[in-house]
Formats: sequence, structure tokens, C-alpha cells
Amino acid sequence: MIIRTVAEEDAKAIASIYRYYVEETAISFEYEAPSEEEMKARIRSIYRDYPFIVAEENGQILGYAYAHRFSQRAAYRVSVEVTIYLDKDRTEKGIGSALYAELERQLRKMNIHSLYAIVMYPGYGSVEFHEKQGYRIVGKLTDCGEKYGKLWSVVYMEKKI
Repeated sequence: MIIRTVAEEDAKAIASIYRYYVEETAISFEYEAPSEEEMKARIRSIYRDYPFIVAEENGQILGYAYAHRFSQRAAYRVSVEVTIYLDKDRTEKGIGSALYAELERQLRKMNIHSLYAIVMYPGYGSVEFHEKQGYRIVGKLTDCGEKYGKLWSVVYMEKKI
């Protein structure tokens, strides 16, 4: 497995990975999965200012992670929100940990020191994954999203690097 910077040509595979989370879970609060073209636009927008990386093996994208602006206010420039998604059949194999390790390495070079993940709660193991990466819960928004006719909560998780 290699971890490398995203390329626009990865948009199709990334959109496919993400589609599962949008259409089959409440992990993403989006209702419609973005198209390949929309994913290309998102890649361009994020990568312009922040790291966006993929894990690849034998030409197949296994997962991706990126950082993006936490808040529009200038003082927050030392903080980012992080996002990670893995191929649904490739979880619990160390790919997520490797992606986050590389993302953090790149963010340190940018003088970022606070990482925030907004994680659906409870369910799907995302909280536990982030805790294993050194994140801790620092806040909870109760019943803040509705999907599949059910209200869902999220937790804010924080890591200092």
C-alpha cells in the first residue's frame, strides 16, 4: 500500500467509496452522493489549501483523508477539520491509521496544531477509531441531523498535534 497526494483522476474511485456512506449509512448527513464531476470540484477546492491524500494498492483506491478549514475566522488558521473514508470492505486493516498519520505529518508542516473530527454518534465504530488515533470527545450535538426518518447526534472530537 502507498499513500500519496490525491489526483483529479481519483475522483471516480473516491465518489464510489463515499457513495456507500451516503446511501447506506447515517455516517454522512448528505442525502445524495456526489457525482464524479462534483467530487473533482471538491478535490480541487480542498487541495488548493490543505492536504488531501489517498491510500492505494495495486492501482485501487482503498480510502482517503483530507483536512479543510475549521472556521472562516482568521484566528482559527491553526485548526482544521479532518475527514476520512475507507472502502467499506477494507476497514480495520490499518489503512485509516496510516492515512491519518500521513495527514498529521503534512499538517504539522503547515503549523496546524488542533484537529477536529465531527463524528456521528453513536454507531459504526467511528468514535472508537478516532479515540485509537488520540482524539477525545469535546462536545456533543444531540439530535442535530435527520436521516432515514431518525434523528442522529454528532460528537466533536479533538486532537492536538
